[in-house]
Amino acid sequence: MKTFTLTLWLQRRIHWSLVFGLTGLLVSCSSGDIPLGVSSLNSRFTEEQPALSGNGRFLAFVSNRNGNQQLLMYDLQTQSFISTPGLNRRETIAESPSLSYTGRYICYLTSDRGRPVIALYDRAMQQSQILTPTYGGWVRNPDISPDGRYVVFESASRGQWDVEVLDRGPTVELDIPNGSTVSN
Repeated sequence: MKTFTLTLWLQRRIHWSLVFGLTGLLVSCSSGDIPLGVSSLNSRFTEEQPALSGNGRFLAFVSNRNGNQQLLMYDLQTQSFISTPGLNRRETIAESPSLSYTGRYICYLTSDRGRPVIALYDRAMQQSQILTPTYGGWVRNPDISPDGRYVVFESASRGQWDVEVLDRGPTVELDIPNGSTVSN
């Protein structure tokens, strides 16, 4: 009888320690520490592949907030999302973002007829264009120069992964801070 009482006492002690442990865990992991909502950076959905603009103000990342994978742009200074009409298309995956210095240009990987292609979104024009429409090989990991003129990426056109540099040309409008001079 004494052993039964001792076992019951131990079971209660373990039970209460388990209750207190789980309560502490729930309190420490509550969402009160992380701002959630439509305009907050963090959400309950998968967010990955962050890219920071050269001036450190803008952040682009891939998110699964609305049930499909999309590229989002966030202004760290105003702590709000930036509207990017024409960037995300239905039934298209966008990934591996890269930002120019002021975030005017977003270079990213998307698909066109089932093949990966590199696209460029111009926030000033609110248009996206495919930079590698007839490229012969597979492409991945695009990165744009701070001024927005050059795009580097990996390609498998020769049967192995090589580095390619795409020059958008001397007539492209460069992404430079206001008041800066352009040197040739």
